[in-house]
Amino acid sequence: MRNPLLGDAERIDWAAIRPEHVSAALDTVLADAEAALDRAGSADVAADLDVLELVLDVPVERLQRVWGAVCHLQAVADSPALRAAHAANLPRVADFHTRLGSDERLFARYQAIAASPAAAALPPARRTALANALRDFRLGGAELQGEARARFAAIQARAAELSQRFADNVLDATDAFALFVDPTALDGVPADVVSAAREAAAAEGRAGCKLTLKWPCYWPVLQFASDRTLREQMFRAYSVRASELGEPAHDNSALIDELVALRAEAAALLGMPSYAHLSLVPKMARSPDQVLDFVRDLARRSRPHAERELAELREFAREKLGLATLEAWDRPFAAEKLRQQRYAFGSEEVRGYFTEPRVLAGLFDLVQRLFGVEVRPDEAPVWHPSVRFYRLWRDGEPVAAFYLDAYARPGKQQGAWMDGARQRWARPDGGLQRPVTHLVCNFAPPVDGRPALLSHDDLITLFHEFGHGLHHMLTQVDELSVSGLSGVEWDACELPSQFMENFCWEWEVLRKLSSHVDSGEALPRELFDRMKAARNFHNGLTMLRHCEYGLFDMRLHLEPPAARRSIELTQELAAELSPVAPPPFVRYPHSFTHLFSGAYAAGYYSYAWAEVLSSDAYAAFEEAGIFDATTGERFRRHVLEVGGSRPALENFVAFRGREPRIDALLRHRGLA
Repeated sequence: MRNPLLGDAERIDWAAIRPEHVSAALDTVLADAEAALDRAGSADVAADLDVLELVLDVPVERLQRVWGAVCHLQAVADSPALRAAHAANLPRVADFHTRLGSDERLFARYQAIAASPAAAALPPARRTALANALRDFRLGGAELQGEARARFAAIQARAAELSQRFADNVLDATDAFALFVDPTALDGVPADVVSAAREAAAAEGRAGCKLTLKWPCYWPVLQFASDRTLREQMFRAYSVRASELGEPAHDNSALIDELVALRAEAAALLGMPSYAHLSLVPKMARSPDQVLDFVRDLARRSRPHAERELAELREFAREKLGLATLEAWDRPFAAEKLRQQRYAFGSEEVRGYFTEPRVLAGLFDLVQRLFGVEVRPDEAPVWHPSVRFYRLWRDGEPVAAFYLDAYARPGKQQGAWMDGARQRWARPDGGLQRPVTHLVCNFAPPVDGRPALLSHDDLITLFHEFGHGLHHMLTQVDELSVSGLSGVEWDACELPSQFMENFCWEWEVLRKLSSHVDSGEALPRELFDRMKAARNFHNGLTMLRHCEYGLFDMRLHLEPPAARRSIELTQELAAELSPVAPPPFVRYPHSFTHLFSGAYAAGYYSYAWAEVLSSDAYAAFEEAGIFDATTGERFRRHVLEVGGSRPALENFVAFRGREPRIDALLRHRGLA
């Protein structure tokens, strides 16, 4: 039987993949990778990078692509059978990568290469790759012996299992909630959200409207529903997802405690004071103290703005909305009303202008003007009928491809992300491998035969993920381990994504990617001016919240696990940073997938850290003209194309001509 997971690496037949294909495919690629690892460590294979790349990297890269496809499918089209197949194979894959990363024989080979006279003559990208490999062997436990080595391997296996269970619990807790209400209960909620909720109820043979905790449904209810009781009901359900206050089967409490303890133990085995110290080894930030100082400085700058914003909101809610006490479930609603009054602008007002087809056309046109690449639709098998496939072309040649999975649906993880399905690589077995990426969002799908409508926040999300995609797809590095985002310091990975967000606030950009769903008219200039005036509305509160999350993450992984439990830490940080105490039932750590099932553990500060870089980089376009081709070419050449082949700070200095400054971030955020 033909196994679609073992077919064409670029055009996987997604629709043909069945859960039973997973184990069969992993049997094949794991066996090949195991044999390659044994051979690479034997005396028959020379200590030579070219030889090791051909013998080992080719089968290991294939394993990573096959497993990546399985993980991707489970994230966007989960089912009980697929989840079981994933869970059955996760320990096998994790065990192989643990042994690969700690193989003493292989480590010795790379050490010998690094010590040889030929190492000094290696091309810069390859020297970086070699240095990273030696670092990663040490971080992977290659220097451990005996019981410490066995325990480290066991920790890696257990942590991989717990991280996947964490993500599954969040998805299940989110999907398990449904609230059926009469349409009259949705007074104030946008019509397209109500229509979608009505369609969802009808699909289950129910009358009325079905409300869920998926973001395109949940957030508009919080922002616009006049029914305060309904807002509270939705807020509570969202806030306790995957916690001890919700369904016991989905409770992540024990998983959080065990993951934090395992990470601390792994760090100690490697001789590190904490997991925070271990996490920062491959990042730009030099120490946990530097991160804490950076985040607390941002919080200090943001606090006065946040206090004023909250005081104004409370006064407005009391005088205009009759809310004597402003509860957490009232704040999005009151903030939207205040924004409408202050700026004659509401976030819902602009949605009609941002139809998805027009937005994509405008985004693709912008990318062509800035970076000289053309985006063309193409055909490929997909995992859901709404998914689309595109290719990037430059100078008449295809350079990369991407899938766009834009809409929320059951069985799909919340949020938005980019993952690299395949990297650029001058393959040692012949040919140039072009990159492929998945761009995933969770926008509200089309309803009533009309195109999907994007909020301005959706627009920012799309540009953000596309920025990640450009970083992956436009690389010109042929060395696999430093191509695209590989090898880029994690606290610099957000530079291209956050950089792209800035264009969502430019009149010339929005004018071209807007077309009203009914009239076809572009966004009026006066509406844009009102929207731009509201850009920094409540940015003090927003920045403080990000600082709180960043400090929670860093301190959780810096301090001894037994020193505090996660909820106690959230309460302590809220008292330190927030101008208003959250309700005692809020359990945001329990659905914090960035930390417990993603790659941001002791690294969530990266968003703010990278925003210093991205804001300063965008300031170069503000100085030269936002469509300046020369500046765009410099950004492409010094940031997007070089990937992880040299330090991110060197990339920035090569582009900007100096080291980054915080001024642009504070100006863009209205915190100067």
